[in-house]
Amino acid sequence: MDIFTRKSWKVVNRIAFAVLTIILAAPGGAVAEDLTGTVVAVDGDTIELNGDRIRLHGIDAPEKSQTCRVGALPWACGRGAQMFVAAATGGQTVHCRGSKRDRYGRLVAVCYVQGLDINAEIVRQGWAVAYRRYAMDYVGEEQEAQAARRGLWQGEFVLPSEWRLGHRETAARGQ
Repeated sequence: MDIFTRKSWKVVNRIAFAVLTIILAAPGGAVAEDLTGTVVAVDGDTIELNGDRIRLHGIDAPEKSQTCRVGALPWACGRGAQMFVAAATGGQTVHCRGSKRDRYGRLVAVCYVQGLDINAEIVRQGWAVAYRRYAMDYVGEEQEAQAARRGLWQGEFVLPSEWRLGHRETAARGQ
């Protein structure tokens, strides 16, 4: 005995289609977003394009206030990362494509200038590390930068994710 009639299957299919449509249209769904324009470098892994903040997929750069060391000398590596992104994108048309947003509402995207993957180039030049927690896309570029001692790799640094964690803990203790 068939428990579903032809009519009930149509109802089930319509409901399934409606649910799928809602899921894909919801924030954080799998709908691709494309943005194109000129950008402002917020820091080494975040840009602003047409008023929309974009978190560069698969990379983690030092925070603007983060410092690193070359020998005994501190240097503003976070500011250096931001300046590299500004120079690499400045005045040029940038095309970004992403399909999800992070917890801060930023589009997580891969961005291109004249067909060049900017995310990869930032890591290749040593101004960010591959953000292995979220993606393994740029591990090869990181290894290349480390071997050539470019950017952050010219000295010593705390991984940006660890640096942020340490600063959150310090702030929580009121120091």
